[in-house]
Amino acid sequence: MKTEATAGMSRRQFLGGAFAAAAVTSLPAFAADEPAAAPGPAQQYKRKIKLGVIGNGGRGSWIAKLFQKHGGYDLWAVADYFQEEADKCGAALGVDSSRRFSTLSGYKRLIESGVEAVAVETPPYFIPEHVTAVVDAGLHAYMAKPVASDVPGALRVLAAGQLATRKGLCFIVDYQLPTDPANIEVASRIRQGALGRLAQVVSYGFCSGQSDPPRTANLESRLRNLVWVNDVVLGCDYIGNFDIHAIDAALWALGRRPISASGASGVYRPNPHGDARDICSVVYEYADGLVHEHIGQALHNSTEFDLHASFIGTEAVAQLNYDGKVFVRGGQMHYSGLCSDNYTAGAERNIARFYSEITEGHAGNETCQRAVDGALTCILGYEAAARHERLTMDQILKERKGLPIDLGGLKT
Repeated sequence: MKTEATAGMSRRQFLGGAFAAAAVTSLPAFAADEPAAAPGPAQQYKRKIKLGVIGNGGRGSWIAKLFQKHGGYDLWAVADYFQEEADKCGAALGVDSSRRFSTLSGYKRLIESGVEAVAVETPPYFIPEHVTAVVDAGLHAYMAKPVASDVPGALRVLAAGQLATRKGLCFIVDYQLPTDPANIEVASRIRQGALGRLAQVVSYGFCSGQSDPPRTANLESRLRNLVWVNDVVLGCDYIGNFDIHAIDAALWALGRRPISASGASGVYRPNPHGDARDICSVVYEYADGLVHEHIGQALHNSTEFDLHASFIGTEAVAQLNYDGKVFVRGGQMHYSGLCSDNYTAGAERNIARFYSEITEGHAGNETCQRAVDGALTCILGYEAAARHERLTMDQILKERKGLPIDLGGLKT
Protein backbone atom coordinates (compact mmCIF):
# COMPACT_ATOMS: atom_id res chain seq x y z
CA MET A 1 0.00 0.00 0.00
CA LYS A 2 1.49 3.30 -0.91
CA THR A 3 2.03 5.61 2.05
CA GLU A 4 1.78 8.89 0.24
CA ALA A 5 1.25 10.38 3.57
CA THR A 6 0.90 11.28 2.87
CA ALA A 7 -0.68 14.09 1.46
CA GLY A 8 -3.45 12.21 -0.12
CA MET A 9 -4.01 9.68 2.62
CA SER A 10 -4.16 12.00 5.62
CA ARG A 11 -7.90 12.61 5.58
CA ARG A 12 -8.66 8.94 5.23
CA GLN A 13 -6.27 7.98 7.92
CA PHE A 14 -8.29 9.97 10.30
CA LEU A 15 -9.23 10.42 8.55
CA GLY A 16 -36.40 13.69 13.35
CA GLY A 17 -39.24 11.40 14.81
CA ALA A 18 -40.71 10.04 11.55
CA PHE A 19 -37.29 9.37 10.14
CA ALA A 20 -36.22 7.65 13.35
CA ALA A 21 -39.23 5.35 13.12
CA ALA A 22 -38.40 4.56 9.50
CA ALA A 23 -34.76 3.88 10.36
CA VAL A 24 -35.64 1.32 13.03
CA THR A 25 -36.64 -1.14 10.33
CA SER A 26 -34.16 -2.75 7.97
CA LEU A 27 -33.28 -0.65 4.96
CA PRO A 28 -33.77 -2.18 1.50
CA ALA A 29 -30.93 -3.83 -0.32
CA PHE A 30 -28.47 -1.43 -1.91
CA ALA A 31 -28.31 -1.00 -5.65
CA ALA A 32 -25.26 -2.58 -7.21
CA ASP A 33 -22.63 0.01 -8.06
CA GLU A 34 -21.18 0.33 -11.50
CA PRO A 35 -17.83 1.93 -12.30
CA ALA A 36 -18.28 5.54 -13.35
CA ALA A 37 -16.75 6.71 -16.58
CA ALA A 38 -13.35 8.30 -16.21
CA PRO A 39 -13.38 12.09 -16.50
CA GLY A 40 -12.68 13.27 -20.01
CA PRO A 41 -10.62 16.28 -21.17
CA ALA A 42 -11.88 19.71 -20.14
CA GLN A 43 -12.88 20.76 -23.64
CA GLN A 44 -15.55 18.04 -23.75
CA TYR A 45 -17.64 19.72 -21.07
CA LYS A 46 -19.84 22.39 -22.53
CA ARG A 47 -21.68 22.96 -19.27
CA LYS A 48 -19.80 24.21 -16.22
CA ILE A 49 -21.36 23.52 -12.83
CA LYS A 50 -20.76 26.29 -10.29
CA LEU A 51 -19.30 24.50 -7.28
CA GLY A 52 -18.68 25.59 -3.72
CA VAL A 53 -16.38 23.71 -1.34
CA ILE A 54 -16.99 23.82 2.42
CA GLY A 55 -13.93 22.74 4.38
CA ASN A 56 -10.66 23.88 2.79
CA GLY A 57 -8.03 22.05 4.82
CA GLY A 58 -5.88 19.20 3.50
CA ARG A 59 -8.62 16.93 2.16
CA GLY A 60 -10.92 19.77 1.12
CA SER A 61 -8.32 21.67 -0.89
CA TRP A 62 -7.04 18.43 -2.43
CA ILE A 63 -10.45 17.29 -3.62
CA ALA A 64 -11.28 20.81 -4.84
CA LYS A 65 -8.32 20.50 -7.20
CA LEU A 66 -9.72 17.17 -8.47
CA PHE A 67 -13.03 18.90 -9.22
CA GLN A 68 -11.11 21.56 -11.10
CA LYS A 69 -9.06 18.92 -12.95
CA HIS A 70 -12.27 17.22 -14.09
CA GLY A 71 -13.07 20.21 -16.28
CA GLY A 72 -16.81 20.28 -15.82
CA TYR A 73 -16.85 22.49 -12.74
CA ASP A 74 -16.39 26.20 -12.15
CA LEU A 75 -14.83 26.52 -8.68
CA TRP A 76 -17.01 29.42 -7.59
CA ALA A 77 -16.74 29.74 -3.81
CA VAL A 78 -14.95 28.30 -0.79
CA ALA A 79 -15.66 28.36 2.94
CA ASP A 80 -13.67 27.31 5.96
CA TYR A 81 -13.79 28.19 9.65
CA PHE A 82 -10.32 29.73 9.24
CA GLN A 83 -10.08 32.67 6.83
CA GLU A 84 -6.45 31.84 6.00
CA GLU A 85 -7.46 28.36 4.87
CA ALA A 86 -10.25 29.73 2.68
CA ASP A 87 -7.85 32.29 1.19
CA LYS A 88 -5.12 29.74 0.55
CA CYS A 89 -7.47 27.28 -1.12
CA GLY A 90 -9.38 30.00 -2.97
CA ALA A 91 -6.21 31.54 -4.35
CA ALA A 92 -4.98 28.16 -5.62
CA LEU A 93 -8.31 27.62 -7.39
CA GLY A 94 -8.68 31.13 -8.76
CA VAL A 95 -11.74 31.91 -6.61
CA ASP A 96 -12.44 35.63 -6.31
CA SER A 97 -11.57 36.95 -2.84
CA SER A 98 -15.17 38.14 -2.39
CA ARG A 99 -16.29 34.50 -2.43
CA ARG A 100 -13.90 33.12 0.18
CA PHE A 101 -15.89 32.81 3.38
CA SER A 102 -14.97 31.97 6.97
CA THR A 103 -16.28 31.44 10.55
CA LEU A 104 -18.91 28.90 11.60
CA SER A 105 -21.55 30.59 9.43
CA GLY A 106 -19.37 30.90 6.33
CA TYR A 107 -21.15 27.97 4.71
CA LYS A 108 -24.38 29.99 4.68
CA ARG A 109 -22.77 32.77 2.64
CA LEU A 110 -21.28 30.18 0.28
CA ILE A 111 -24.75 28.69 -0.29
CA GLU A 112 -26.08 32.16 -1.10
CA SER A 113 -23.19 33.01 -3.46
CA GLY A 114 -24.73 31.55 -6.62
CA VAL A 115 -23.40 27.99 -6.55
CA GLU A 116 -25.33 25.07 -8.06
CA ALA A 117 -23.59 22.31 -6.12
CA VAL A 118 -21.60 22.03 -2.91
CA ALA A 119 -18.87 19.64 -1.76
CA VAL A 120 -18.90 19.26 2.03
CA GLU A 121 -15.48 18.27 3.41
CA THR A 122 -15.87 19.23 7.06
CA PRO A 123 -15.48 17.16 10.26
CA PRO A 124 -18.39 14.68 10.51
CA TYR A 125 -20.11 16.54 13.36
CA PHE A 126 -20.86 19.48 11.03
CA ILE A 127 -21.92 17.51 7.94
CA PRO A 128 -25.61 17.05 8.90
CA GLU A 129 -26.07 20.80 9.44
CA HIS A 130 -24.21 21.74 6.28
CA VAL A 131 -25.76 19.19 3.93
CA THR A 132 -29.27 19.92 5.23
CA ALA A 133 -28.76 23.60 4.42
CA VAL A 134 -27.40 22.69 0.97
CA VAL A 135 -30.43 20.57 0.07
CA ASP A 136 -32.90 23.03 1.61
CA ALA A 137 -31.44 25.66 -0.72
CA GLY A 138 -32.08 23.41 -3.74
CA LEU A 139 -28.42 22.60 -4.40
CA HIS A 140 -26.71 19.32 -5.28
CA ALA A 141 -24.59 17.77 -2.50
CA TYR A 142 -21.32 15.86 -2.53
CA MET A 143 -19.86 14.89 0.83
CA ALA A 144 -17.12 13.06 2.66
CA LYS A 145 -17.64 10.16 5.02
CA PRO A 146 -18.67 9.44 7.71
CA VAL A 147 -21.75 11.57 7.25
CA ALA A 148 -22.36 12.02 10.99
CA SER A 149 -20.87 11.27 14.40
CA ASP A 150 -24.06 10.43 16.32
CA VAL A 151 -27.50 8.96 15.68
CA PRO A 152 -29.45 12.25 15.42
CA GLY A 153 -26.92 13.49 12.89
CA ALA A 154 -27.16 10.32 10.81
CA LEU A 155 -30.96 10.52 10.74
CA ARG A 156 -30.73 14.16 9.71
CA VAL A 157 -28.54 13.20 6.75
CA LEU A 158 -31.02 10.47 5.83
CA ALA A 159 -33.78 13.09 5.82
CA ALA A 160 -31.67 15.41 3.67
CA GLY A 161 -30.97 12.64 1.17
CA GLN A 162 -34.63 11.72 0.93
CA LEU A 163 -35.53 15.38 0.40
CA ALA A 164 -32.84 15.67 -2.28
CA THR A 165 -34.39 12.76 -4.17
CA ARG A 166 -37.85 14.32 -3.96
CA LYS A 167 -36.42 17.59 -5.26
CA GLY A 168 -34.53 15.88 -8.10
CA LEU A 169 -31.15 16.81 -6.63
CA CYS A 170 -27.98 14.74 -6.76
CA PHE A 171 -26.68 13.56 -3.37
CA ILE A 172 -23.41 11.58 -3.38
CA VAL A 173 -21.22 10.32 -0.55
CA ASP A 174 -17.60 9.87 -1.63
CA TYR A 175 -16.72 6.24 -0.89
CA GLN A 176 -13.90 5.12 -3.17
CA LEU A 177 -13.66 1.34 -2.67
CA PRO A 178 -17.05 0.49 -4.26
CA THR A 179 -16.13 2.40 -7.44
CA ASP A 180 -13.16 0.15 -8.21
CA PRO A 181 -13.84 -2.31 -11.08
CA ALA A 182 -12.08 -5.24 -9.39
CA ASN A 183 -13.98 -4.70 -6.14
CA ILE A 184 -17.23 -4.43 -8.09
CA GLU A 185 -16.53 -7.80 -9.73
CA VAL A 186 -15.82 -9.52 -6.41
CA ALA A 187 -18.89 -8.01 -4.72
CA SER A 188 -21.03 -9.13 -7.65
CA ARG A 189 -19.77 -12.72 -7.33
CA ILE A 190 -20.38 -12.70 -3.58
CA ARG A 191 -23.99 -11.66 -4.20
CA GLN A 192 -24.36 -14.40 -6.82
CA GLY A 193 -23.48 -17.05 -4.25
CA ALA A 194 -19.87 -17.69 -5.24
CA LEU A 195 -18.91 -18.48 -1.65
CA GLY A 196 -21.70 -20.92 -0.91
CA ARG A 197 -23.40 -20.21 2.40
CA LEU A 198 -21.78 -17.13 3.90
CA ALA A 199 -20.49 -17.93 7.39
CA GLN A 200 -18.30 -15.05 8.55
CA VAL A 201 -16.99 -11.61 7.65
CA VAL A 202 -13.78 -10.12 9.04
CA SER A 203 -12.83 -6.49 8.40
CA TYR A 204 -9.70 -4.54 9.29
CA GLY A 205 -8.93 -0.85 9.75
CA PHE A 206 -5.25 -0.27 10.59
CA CYS A 207 -3.49 3.09 10.38
CA SER A 208 -0.87 5.12 12.22
CA GLY A 209 -3.13 7.49 14.14
CA GLN A 210 -2.98 11.24 14.49
CA SER A 211 -1.43 13.67 16.98
CA ASP A 212 -3.61 14.59 19.97
CA PRO A 213 -2.23 17.82 21.53
CA PRO A 214 -3.49 19.47 24.75
CA ARG A 215 -6.80 21.28 24.65
CA THR A 216 -6.96 25.05 24.62
CA ALA A 217 -9.55 27.58 25.82
CA ASN A 218 -12.06 26.61 23.13
CA LEU A 219 -12.58 24.08 20.36
CA GLU A 220 -10.71 26.09 17.72
CA SER A 221 -7.43 24.22 18.16
CA ARG A 222 -9.22 20.89 17.60
CA LEU A 223 -10.36 22.00 14.13
CA ARG A 224 -6.86 22.13 12.64
CA ASN A 225 -4.54 19.49 11.25
CA LEU A 226 -6.93 16.57 11.77
CA VAL A 227 -6.69 16.91 15.55
CA TRP A 228 -10.49 16.57 15.56
CA VAL A 229 -10.28 12.85 14.74
CA ASN A 230 -9.31 12.31 18.38
CA ASP A 231 -12.70 13.59 19.59
CA VAL A 232 -15.67 11.23 19.20
CA VAL A 233 -18.16 14.08 18.84
CA LEU A 234 -16.21 15.69 16.00
CA GLY A 235 -14.94 12.61 14.17
CA CYS A 236 -17.18 9.59 14.97
CA ASP A 237 -14.35 7.79 16.78
CA TYR A 238 -11.55 6.09 14.85
CA ILE A 239 -13.88 3.27 13.79
CA GLY A 240 -16.10 5.83 12.06
CA ASN A 241 -13.47 8.13 10.67
CA PHE A 242 -11.08 5.57 9.22
CA ASP A 243 -12.29 1.97 9.63
CA ILE A 244 -15.62 2.86 8.05
CA HIS A 245 -14.18 2.16 4.59
CA ALA A 246 -13.78 -1.54 5.44
CA ILE A 247 -17.11 -1.67 7.25
CA ASP A 248 -18.83 0.02 4.31
CA ALA A 249 -17.27 -2.60 2.01
CA ALA A 250 -18.99 -5.32 4.03
CA LEU A 251 -22.36 -3.55 4.05
CA TRP A 252 -22.05 -2.84 0.33
CA ALA A 253 -21.39 -6.48 -0.56
CA LEU A 254 -23.99 -7.86 1.85
CA GLY A 255 -26.72 -5.35 1.03
CA ARG A 256 -27.78 -4.99 4.65
CA ARG A 257 -26.70 -3.67 8.02
CA PRO A 258 -26.15 -5.57 11.29
CA ILE A 259 -28.78 -5.84 14.00
CA SER A 260 -26.43 -5.84 17.02
CA ALA A 261 -22.86 -5.40 18.19
CA SER A 262 -20.68 -6.22 21.18
CA GLY A 263 -17.03 -5.55 21.83
CA ALA A 264 -14.34 -3.65 23.63
CA SER A 265 -12.13 -0.66 22.89
CA GLY A 266 -9.46 1.43 24.53
CA VAL A 267 -7.16 4.46 24.33
CA TYR A 268 -3.49 3.53 24.03
CA ARG A 269 -1.85 6.56 22.39
CA PRO A 270 0.47 8.34 24.83
CA ASN A 271 -0.87 11.40 26.69
CA PRO A 272 -4.29 11.52 25.01
CA HIS A 273 -6.47 14.63 25.22
CA GLY A 274 -9.43 13.42 23.16
CA ASP A 275 -11.80 10.56 23.92
CA ALA A 276 -11.59 8.66 20.62
CA ARG A 277 -10.60 5.00 21.04
CA ASP A 278 -7.56 4.04 19.01
CA ILE A 279 -8.04 0.27 19.31
CA CYS A 280 -11.26 -1.71 19.04
CA SER A 281 -12.61 -5.19 18.50
CA VAL A 282 -16.29 -5.36 17.60
CA VAL A 283 -18.46 -8.35 16.72
CA TYR A 284 -21.52 -7.51 14.65
CA GLU A 285 -24.45 -9.89 14.18
CA TYR A 286 -26.89 -9.91 11.25
CA ALA A 287 -30.51 -11.00 11.23
CA ASP A 288 -29.66 -14.35 9.60
CA GLY A 289 -26.99 -15.18 12.18
CA LEU A 290 -24.01 -14.04 10.12
CA VAL A 291 -21.07 -12.96 12.30
CA HIS A 292 -18.91 -9.98 11.30
CA GLU A 293 -15.79 -9.27 13.33
CA HIS A 294 -14.12 -5.89 12.96
CA ILE A 295 -10.63 -5.08 14.26
CA GLY A 296 -9.24 -1.55 14.27
CA GLN A 297 -6.14 0.18 15.56
CA ALA A 298 -4.55 3.61 15.04
CA LEU A 299 -1.20 3.70 16.82
CA HIS A 300 2.25 4.98 15.90
CA ASN A 301 3.78 1.51 15.84
CA SER A 302 4.83 1.11 12.18
CA THR A 303 1.67 -0.83 11.35
CA GLU A 304 1.04 -0.85 7.62
CA PHE A 305 -2.10 0.80 6.29
CA ASP A 306 -4.80 -1.85 5.91
CA LEU A 307 -8.45 -1.48 4.94
CA HIS A 308 -10.04 -4.68 3.73
CA ALA A 309 -12.96 -7.02 4.32
CA SER A 310 -12.75 -10.81 4.02
CA PHE A 311 -15.78 -13.03 3.40
CA ILE A 312 -15.71 -16.68 4.44
CA GLY A 313 -18.22 -19.09 2.93
CA THR A 314 -18.78 -22.83 2.99
CA GLU A 315 -17.32 -23.23 -0.52
CA ALA A 316 -14.97 -20.28 -1.08
CA VAL A 317 -13.50 -17.11 0.38
CA ALA A 318 -13.32 -13.56 -0.98
CA GLN A 319 -11.66 -10.26 -0.23
CA LEU A 320 -12.49 -6.63 -0.95
CA ASN A 321 -9.63 -4.19 -0.52
CA TYR A 322 -9.07 -0.45 -0.48
CA ASP A 323 -5.67 -0.89 -2.11
CA GLY A 324 -4.25 -4.29 -3.04
CA LYS A 325 -5.37 -7.78 -4.01
CA VAL A 326 -9.04 -8.64 -4.36
CA PHE A 327 -10.24 -12.15 -5.12
CA VAL A 328 -12.63 -15.05 -4.95
CA ARG A 329 -10.79 -18.27 -4.12
CA GLY A 330 -12.37 -21.71 -4.24
CA GLY A 331 -15.74 -22.77 -5.57
CA GLN A 332 -16.69 -22.34 -9.23
CA MET A 333 -16.35 -18.55 -9.62
CA HIS A 334 -12.66 -17.87 -9.16
CA TYR A 335 -11.45 -14.32 -9.67
CA SER A 336 -8.26 -12.40 -8.98
CA GLY A 337 -7.77 -8.68 -9.39
CA LEU A 338 -5.89 -5.68 -8.10
CA CYS A 339 -7.01 -2.22 -7.08
CA SER A 340 -4.53 0.61 -6.66
CA ASP A 341 -4.54 4.36 -6.10
CA ASN A 342 -8.15 4.04 -5.00
CA TYR A 343 -7.90 7.18 -2.90
CA THR A 344 -7.42 9.38 -5.96
CA ALA A 345 -8.97 7.25 -8.70
CA GLY A 346 -12.08 6.53 -6.64
CA ALA A 347 -12.62 10.21 -5.87
CA GLU A 348 -12.17 11.04 -9.56
CA ARG A 349 -14.78 8.45 -10.50
CA ASN A 350 -17.21 9.89 -7.95
CA ILE A 351 -16.60 13.43 -9.18
CA ALA A 352 -17.28 12.27 -12.75
CA ARG A 353 -20.45 10.52 -11.59
CA PHE A 354 -21.60 13.63 -9.74
CA TYR A 355 -21.22 15.68 -12.91
CA SER A 356 -23.03 13.11 -15.06
CA GLU A 357 -25.93 12.72 -12.65
CA ILE A 358 -26.41 16.47 -12.34
CA THR A 359 -26.25 17.14 -16.08
CA GLU A 360 -28.38 14.10 -16.99
CA GLY A 361 -30.98 14.69 -14.30
CA HIS A 362 -30.44 11.50 -12.27
CA ALA A 363 -31.44 11.64 -8.61
CA GLY A 364 -31.48 8.02 -7.49
CA ASN A 365 -28.91 8.88 -4.80
CA GLU A 366 -28.04 5.25 -4.03
CA THR A 367 -25.09 6.13 -1.80
CA CYS A 368 -27.23 7.97 0.77
CA GLN A 369 -28.83 5.02 2.49
CA ARG A 370 -25.65 2.99 2.57
CA ALA A 371 -23.69 5.94 3.95
CA VAL A 372 -26.23 6.45 6.72
CA ASP A 373 -26.23 2.71 7.45
CA GLY A 374 -22.44 2.76 7.57
CA ALA A 375 -22.41 5.66 10.02
CA LEU A 376 -25.03 3.97 12.19
CA THR A 377 -23.06 0.72 12.11
CA CYS A 378 -19.91 2.50 13.29
CA ILE A 379 -21.87 4.38 15.97
CA LEU A 380 -23.38 1.07 17.13
CA GLY A 381 -19.86 -0.38 17.22
CA TYR A 382 -18.23 2.42 19.17
CA GLU A 383 -21.11 2.57 21.66
CA ALA A 384 -21.11 -1.20 22.26
CA ALA A 385 -17.32 -1.28 22.62
CA ALA A 386 -17.22 1.72 24.95
CA ARG A 387 -20.03 0.35 27.14
CA HIS A 388 -18.64 -3.21 27.01
CA GLU A 389 -22.09 -4.61 26.37
CA ARG A 390 -24.22 -6.00 23.60
CA LEU A 391 -26.32 -3.32 21.94
CA THR A 392 -28.89 -3.62 19.18
CA MET A 393 -29.43 -1.24 16.31
CA ASP A 394 -33.00 -0.80 17.53
CA GLN A 395 -31.69 0.30 20.93
CA ILE A 396 -29.44 3.07 19.66
CA LEU A 397 -32.11 4.29 17.25
CA LYS A 398 -34.63 4.50 20.08
CA GLU A 399 -32.11 6.19 22.38
CA ARG A 400 -31.25 8.79 19.72
CA LYS A 401 -28.27 9.77 21.83
CA GLY A 402 -26.78 13.06 20.70
CA LEU A 403 -23.18 13.89 21.58
CA PRO A 404 -22.69 17.17 23.48
CA ILE A 405 -20.36 19.80 22.08
CA ASP A 406 -19.28 23.24 23.31
CA LEU A 407 -18.85 25.73 20.47
CA GLY A 408 -18.42 28.64 22.90
CA GLY A 409 -15.70 31.11 22.00
CA LEU A 410 -15.67 30.20 18.30
CA LYS A 411 -16.13 32.82 15.59
CA THR A 412 -19.71 32.75 14.43
